[in-house]
Amino acid sequence: MRPAARALGIAPRPLRRRCFASPRASFHSTCVRQQHHSSIAQLLQWKPINKVDNVVVNGFVRSVRSMKSNRFVSLGDGSSLAPLQALVPTDQAEGIAIGAAVRLTGSWVSSPGTAQSHELHVEQVEVLGPSDAKTFPIQKKYQTPEYLRTMPHLRPRTPFNSALLRLRSDAIATLTRFFASQSFTQTHPPIITSSDCEGAGEVFTVAPAGSMAGDEKDGGKNDTQEPFFRSQKYLTVSTQLHLEALAQSVGNVWTLSPTFRAEKSDTSRHLSEFYMLEAEMSFVDDLGSVMDLTENMLRALSKDMYETAVVQEILTRSKQSSGEDLAPADEVRGRWEGLMQPSWPRITYTEAIALLQQNKAESFEHKPTWGAGLQSEHERYLARVVGGGVKPVFVTDYPRDIKAFYMLPSPKPAEDRATVECFDLLVPEFCEIAGGSMREHRLAPLLEAMRRQGMATPPLDTHVPGDNGSSGNSLDWYVDLRRWGSPPHGGFGLGFDRLLSYLSGVQTIRDTVAFPRWFGRCDC
Repeated sequence: MRPAARALGIAPRPLRRRCFASPRASFHSTCVRQQHHSSIAQLLQWKPINKVDNVVVNGFVRSVRSMKSNRFVSLGDGSSLAPLQALVPTDQAEGIAIGAAVRLTGSWVSSPGTAQSHELHVEQVEVLGPSDAKTFPIQKKYQTPEYLRTMPHLRPRTPFNSALLRLRSDAIATLTRFFASQSFTQTHPPIITSSDCEGAGEVFTVAPAGSMAGDEKDGGKNDTQEPFFRSQKYLTVSTQLHLEALAQSVGNVWTLSPTFRAEKSDTSRHLSEFYMLEAEMSFVDDLGSVMDLTENMLRALSKDMYETAVVQEILTRSKQSSGEDLAPADEVRGRWEGLMQPSWPRITYTEAIALLQQNKAESFEHKPTWGAGLQSEHERYLARVVGGGVKPVFVTDYPRDIKAFYMLPSPKPAEDRATVECFDLLVPEFCEIAGGSMREHRLAPLLEAMRRQGMATPPLDTHVPGDNGSSGNSLDWYVDLRRWGSPPHGGFGLGFDRLLSYLSGVQTIRDTVAFPRWFGRCDC
């Protein structure tokens, strides 16, 4: 068996019997129609010594170059950054235009050129979906991310954006395997909720069309209509609170769910709709266990995916596919290798502030002050100094007053300053990509924390299950979890789109999402 054939899993049968069963499938030894169907990624790896006839390829035309008797057609199908080169006789090239969906049948032969070892000599052309080359908006030239974002329905046809979709898919599959190996139960918490988990008020309201005040369809006549759910509901900003309930049922749980925030932020790190990976652990006694899970998850992800085809494509991308919109390939490679490093450093917020205040080498736009949040410039400095510019860094035990009500107080606050058991995970030259905490599992301290933040609270004494809303507080059900057998527990949330942006070198998370929504933009 030839080495190339062995690598692709080709059965040791006569060449005429080999067949691609379907895109992204391995070779099979038998085929009904004696045709070789393949994704372009598979074909580009197949390097037979002899000519192979009756090869069928489906794809979209990326470019056409006319010669005297032939046309060189560059074909893509989203399975590879590199295109497939096909040689089409001029008399069969009618309808071959940029953007067209075609099926080409021909012979797979060695190519005299250097760009591709083999090429398809086409004998039959089927134009399955015609395209007008004059009006097709994606031409074979560099087009800015800003321009491509104006057409999110077509943007994935570009090679690098299709690679980002494959990277996303492979990452989800890898994470699913990781959590299964750790005996976590995957769950699907609700998207429509009764409360703002973080208490920041940046939520989208849910209501039927025509029921909002001033709706143009009815001239605002229904602005006093009864709420669809009997009380106001919102799109979730985090599934954490519901995960806590599920964790008390089946133990450790996780989810990858869409979340929504009505932030009027027009930055490269914010979206109005984005995906959060969140996990919750029951019967854990300290924050170290939660940080261990986060670290082990990201290390396993990077190790398992590093040698995959899509990651290697991203790391070895050509100069033509690079630009100001992408971080240098060497830097991106360093990000993957950094996640593989053992023993990520951990420092407290108090230690971080002291380190920032001691810095004399550079000035910060925002002065580091205990009790204030860390700015992006502070996070980058800490990742560079504490993590050596390679390893991610955990910053723990933030001041209580700048964190959410549900976080457990630190057992040993620094200098009698009230802090909570929480962490942010900082990655080099990027930003914070994950955060977690131990949750306050005791009833009385949780109610006190809610009162301290001005939140309505139910009575301390037990009330009837299901009588939620008696105190006018949509979090009565969350408080109930502490009334009946709540163990010590903790968890974390990771910005999945931010992680993909970090690992792909894309400078804005708007380009890691197929159909991005952000302040002022929701195109289709």
